[in-house]
Amino acid sequence: MDERFFYYLAGIPLLGMLAQWVAWWTRLPSILLLLGFGIVLGQVLNPDELLSSLTQTHAAETHGESASPGLTVEQQAQIASAMVFPFVSLAVAVILFEGGLSLRFTELRESGGAVLRLVTIGAAISWILISLAAWLILKLDGRIAVLLGAILIVTGPTVVIPMMRYIRPTRRIESIIKWEGIVIDPIGAVLAVLVFESLFIAASHESRPVLSFLMTAVVGTGVGLILAKLITEVVRRYWIPDYLHGLFFLSSAIAGFALCNFMIKESGLVTVTAMGIALANQKQISIDHVIEFKENLGVFLVSCLFIVLGSRLDLAELWALGVPGLIFLATLIFLVRPISVFASTWRTDSTVRERWFISFLAPRGIVAAAVSSVFALELIAFLASEQTAFADVVPDARKMIPVTFLVIVGSVAFYGITAAPLARRLELADKDPQGILIAGADDWIRDLAKLLDELGVAVTLVDTNYSNVAAAKMAGLRAACLSVLSEQVREEADLSGIGRFMALTSNDAVNAMGCDEYAHMFGRRNVYRLVPGDLTSGKRATLQHHPLGRELFTKEWTEERFWSEYRSGFRFKTTKLTEEYTLEDFSKTYGEETLVLMVLDANNKLQINTVEEKFEPKPGHTLVALVRIDE
Repeated sequence: MDERFFYYLAGIPLLGMLAQWVAWWTRLPSILLLLGFGIVLGQVLNPDELLSSLTQTHAAETHGESASPGLTVEQQAQIASAMVFPFVSLAVAVILFEGGLSLRFTELRESGGAVLRLVTIGAAISWILISLAAWLILKLDGRIAVLLGAILIVTGPTVVIPMMRYIRPTRRIESIIKWEGIVIDPIGAVLAVLVFESLFIAASHESRPVLSFLMTAVVGTGVGLILAKLITEVVRRYWIPDYLHGLFFLSSAIAGFALCNFMIKESGLVTVTAMGIALANQKQISIDHVIEFKENLGVFLVSCLFIVLGSRLDLAELWALGVPGLIFLATLIFLVRPISVFASTWRTDSTVRERWFISFLAPRGIVAAAVSSVFALELIAFLASEQTAFADVVPDARKMIPVTFLVIVGSVAFYGITAAPLARRLELADKDPQGILIAGADDWIRDLAKLLDELGVAVTLVDTNYSNVAAAKMAGLRAACLSVLSEQVREEADLSGIGRFMALTSNDAVNAMGCDEYAHMFGRRNVYRLVPGDLTSGKRATLQHHPLGRELFTKEWTEERFWSEYRSGFRFKTTKLTEEYTLEDFSKTYGEETLVLMVLDANNKLQINTVEEKFEPKPGHTLVALVRIDE
């Protein structure tokens, strides 16, 4: 066995993790870094050479034949593809299933019309324009151009969702982009099958591509819905223990994908997408723990897949595309996408700013790479068997993979660099949202929220008490009468400009669970709760080994003391420090019991005082403090 292949496999997850970490640290698109790391790995250890060598060695050991070293680069690529792409296909299925689990029908109340038009009218316009561009600019055979156009209409969750996590746009925009990116993937794959059968197979064999398309959609969706119902019943009846739920969902999705692909080619992608959407919108069982498992698995698979595909990328083939390749890429970005978006969303309730942003966010991802690679191999094999009819098409068929990867690299680089600044320029996102989602809307919380609102900090209150929520709205605050632990908060509450969560209720269990819930949305660094008074001393202190959420202010200001002191005369006050009026002067004015809660610096960045991390207010900072007011 070639030990280099072992080290290649060991390096994939390590490089994937490193690329994701560098992307988080530098705030660059993770997909771009993953491809870059993969390309570097491919220069050191070429997977095509390793796999072909492994195959030859195994044949020699099994049959006693000497390994033939004379394989061409193309033959090595074919061997590698035959071994790699079954795993790629399964990983894509899992990624689409995980994406489907994030889609809620309630999001379509605001964005349904735009999403439907983008994945139908917009997809059709994109297909036509991309095909024309490939034919006129890249000089591809018309049949290959039409097939490539079908493949490149996809965007995909592997690139869109990480970008949304980084950009943090408005809820409506995020919903449109997410739904389009997930739903368009199986549409593009099925369309590619339809085109392939229509232009090539139907030309020499009996084939009914339209019927095949309808059967693919019906069978794929039907099987997905049936599997989702079966999974729901099995979990609801407690036939599967909790610790096996993640594995059960995963294995069911893979089995459904394989079953439908066996029945009708490429219908498996429709199956897993429909299955995920159905499970996400049923009300009988909770799938939050499964979603968390799938999210972690999805990040791992995306990281590994792009490393693998990047390591197989031949830079010479990309370079050979030359200026026409760059013109083709620019055409897709600056002409095809804007035209398809504006044409498909005409006379919808989408604003002009939203249309411009959507027009400049269509990165291609793993599905485009996988589908183009699979079809290129199948097409070349098919054309080889039909030499007399399609001999002139083979050279153009070989260009499908480098053209697709050029679009992937170029689109991810362009959109990854420009999308976030464009969203902020169009006032559809904040670079570093300073706002706070607060659990609770009691009188003192409303006073704090009103003060922060006056300072320009976005605040949204969530409380189950209707009177508290009504009072907050009367005070001009954003508030929603919901449980902070409910999924409806993400769907119904206004979270624009929100980047933190603060649990201020009198129930520490709710506070802790709220911090655990929103750590996934805002990150563990940005979730806070009041210090629980009953766990700071005595025997019960040992229960708090792993506190959920960063504890606010100081250990002495427990939950009980905070509420008691506020009702005894303490009030919130803002004061701007200057060279003449320092923090020491402020403390002398209001006494030692003064508690500094937050600081708004000269750049309008909010710093929150916590038990673990203190800050030093300086001249130019605005204090938000709790002080005793003498009546």
